[in-house]
Amino acid sequence: MDFRKKKVLVFGSGKSGIGAASLLLQTGADPVIYDGNEKADAGAIHQKLREALQTAAQSGSPAASGAEKGLLRADSVPVILGKLPEDEIGSLDLVVMSPGVPCDIPEVEAFRAHGIPVWGEVELAYRCGKGKILAVTGTNGKTTTTTLLGEIMKSFYPEVYVVGNIGAPYTDAALRQSDSAWTVAEISSFQLETIEQFHPAASAITNITEDHLNRHHTMEEYIRVKERIAENQTEEDLCVLNYEDPVLREFGEKTRVPVLYFSSRRVLEKGIYLEGDTIRISDGKTVRDIAKTGDLQLLGLHNYENIMVAAAMALHAGVPMEKVAETICAFRGVAHRIEYVTEINGVRYYNDSKGTNPDAAIKGIEAMNRPTLLIGGGFDKESSYEDWIGHFNGKVKFFALIGQTREKIAKAAVSCGFPKDRIAFYENLEQAVYACAEHAAPGDAVLLSPACASWGQFDNYEQRGDMFKEYVHTLERNS
Repeated sequence: MDFRKKKVLVFGSGKSGIGAASLLLQTGADPVIYDGNEKADAGAIHQKLREALQTAAQSGSPAASGAEKGLLRADSVPVILGKLPEDEIGSLDLVVMSPGVPCDIPEVEAFRAHGIPVWGEVELAYRCGKGKILAVTGTNGKTTTTTLLGEIMKSFYPEVYVVGNIGAPYTDAALRQSDSAWTVAEISSFQLETIEQFHPAASAITNITEDHLNRHHTMEEYIRVKERIAENQTEEDLCVLNYEDPVLREFGEKTRVPVLYFSSRRVLEKGIYLEGDTIRISDGKTVRDIAKTGDLQLLGLHNYENIMVAAAMALHAGVPMEKVAETICAFRGVAHRIEYVTEINGVRYYNDSKGTNPDAAIKGIEAMNRPTLLIGGGFDKESSYEDWIGHFNGKVKFFALIGQTREKIAKAAVSCGFPKDRIAFYENLEQAVYACAEHAAPGDAVLLSPACASWGQFDNYEQRGDMFKEYVHTLERNS
């Protein structure tokens, strides 16, 4: 699509929205930034847009000249706050949604009623970018898998971009790409709602468990959206799926895309799997060893599964087995995912802020091998918590709860038989950390694994995890 002189409404002024507006300016489009918050600061929005364009202009890529031209127009980009005027809608050629904005709101219905295409920033970047894409989605495991896959690809290919939920928006990379580029993208269900032609050479769905029902309303809709990652793939592509997930096994049986299953629980005739202490891959004829678990830096079955997905996708992309094995054995994991922080007076502190739903938080508990003081709670995504609490298995000795969900989680815990006198409410994370430190004894672990989103008290799970580490290091300095 030729974006020159096209009037494009960018819905949202956060990181994704600014990235989209910057890309549109570089392509010669006429973006309009809209934010439903009438108290948002238009001056700050223009400042963020200028900064994004300045970064692009300094990239040294062929696209830098477009960014320089975009800088000249940045301050004149219209910013609409509050209610969107109806007469504005009819003049639009395209709408680009930020992933945090639901697609079932009246404004989106009005766009579609006028026949205006509604994309997300992933679709926009795909239309502008070059090269091939490896895309990872799933309820849990996306960040670790995507980060590891990016490292494997970088070990063999000279031009690799790692984008999506985990860092730089895809829109930041699109115009810098050559035909030989590889893009490794972490894709959320929110982003999959607004794709049209997005076509990965290899895709993966790590798992599907209850999450984001406040956005998608039903599990059926959440599953449908996740499965969209493969809808434009062909017989030349690959879709990597979790054999142990009945929903994904059913999807694998009906999709036209070639499927490779992975499993940490059984040997697969054709797939990638854990057998004893060895990760292996079979094409149905030949079995090849990838790595032994004793040589890995990552621990736990969930991490072995993440490794399987990354290895399968990298091998499909042409990375030699020795490069795959070398990289996965050296990989130390990502911040905020069962991240060891420090040990104070015999008590170990772990940051699992990435545990933003009950299923992810189960992995955090399972990884603990000592009595645990658990900090949970946060923003309510309408999840149920009984299964998470059922995995405590006597391991949790103290349960510190914060945030919007604390009473809901406490009620679930008591109903599951967790002692009421071991549950305490705190107004914020800092209080919870210090309380756990007081209750802990040598040989214990303090684990932040909230099973909830961070919104309301923090901007994102990264900020929550960083604050946890800051409070822990303050304890360490004062000990």
